[in-house]
Amino acid sequence: GGWYIPPAICDDHITFFKKHKKYQAPGKLGPSPLQVDSSRKESLDVVIDLSCRDPSYIQYVKHLRAITALYIKKYPEVKKFNRFGLVEMAQIQYYRPGQGYKQWHSERTSGNRRCLVFMTYLNNVPDGGTHFKYQDLTAPAEKGLTLMWPTDFSHTHKGQITDKDDKYIITGWLGFA
Repeated sequence: GGWYIPPAICDDHITFFKKHKKYQAPGKLGPSPLQVDSSRKESLDVVIDLSCRDPSYIQYVKHLRAITALYIKKYPEVKKFNRFGLVEMAQIQYYRPGQGYKQWHSERTSGNRRCLVFMTYLNNVPDGGTHFKYQDLTAPAEKGLTLMWPTDFSHTHKGQITDKDDKYIITGWLGFA
């Protein structure tokens, strides 16, 4: 599913990312031990701890809860899940032109508690987005567009790499508590 959050929250998260240079690190891949592999994913990431009290992140989580409710309304089977919510840290990811998550992947790795993925595009990227393999769909990178989908192989995806523009996203997972 896809819904929009206010553009100001997107701007605030890009500012948050830029302001926290000391926390920016090359994007890592799992499963554990996490490692950098720029042939698969090339980005700078800032991890946001669940205890983050930044006002923009608090507002984002508020909107994410509303989007989760809309997702459950659209897919009522989710109501049958055991209790779930934010159980992992979120990440702001920055991709320079030519960078991205280049390899097909899903968010389910052995032993994790993830059940749903969320991702919000923080800026407009005219030729950027996310390819979903089995849905034969490319979601456009439109500022504020927040996608939510199952973590499993049925939603294998990769980034649509742009050679022209920077791309910012915030992403994370809802999992079983």
